[in-house]
Amino acid sequence: MTASVESFNQQVYEALNNVKDPEIDTVSIIDLGMVEEVVTEGKNVKVVLLPTFLGCPALDIIKKNIVNAVNELPSVEDVEVEFIFHPPWTSDRITEEGHKGLRAFGIAPPPEHFEEDGSWHVDCPYCESTYVTMENIFGPTACRSILYCKSCKNPFEAMKPVSTMM
Repeated sequence: MTASVESFNQQVYEALNNVKDPEIDTVSIIDLGMVEEVVTEGKNVKVVLLPTFLGCPALDIIKKNIVNAVNELPSVEDVEVEFIFHPPWTSDRITEEGHKGLRAFGIAPPPEHFEEDGSWHVDCPYCESTYVTMENIFGPTACRSILYCKSCKNPFEAMKPVSTMM
């Protein structure tokens, strides 16, 4: 790969890093682990994404935001966005920056491991207490649940863990 192609790819990734989740503006699609591949051919860019959940209502917005962000690069002529479902997105794709961004927004990131019985536990994103209870497995979106911290008395959302091991 030549230096100019490498520089162009870096510019595309920087543009993608500025595309935030439409509902969680502290986390980029890069940090959510949604970007599977970026293919550049000349002045054309193809971004291949893994949706966090099948049927996610934000996909059209994400696609539009990607096209707008990448088209701002002066050397881009065409941007294509493709959603794929294999390999499946899993919550272990979220970067450490993504975990920090989720906490900053008040959402507990998914746990890094599961209990032997398949259960999972998250800490409160506000006070880091482990004294939390699940209020509802169904949150405002398919990828989040509602929990309650008994230490700081705050309700909060948590990203559901998604794994191919479950």
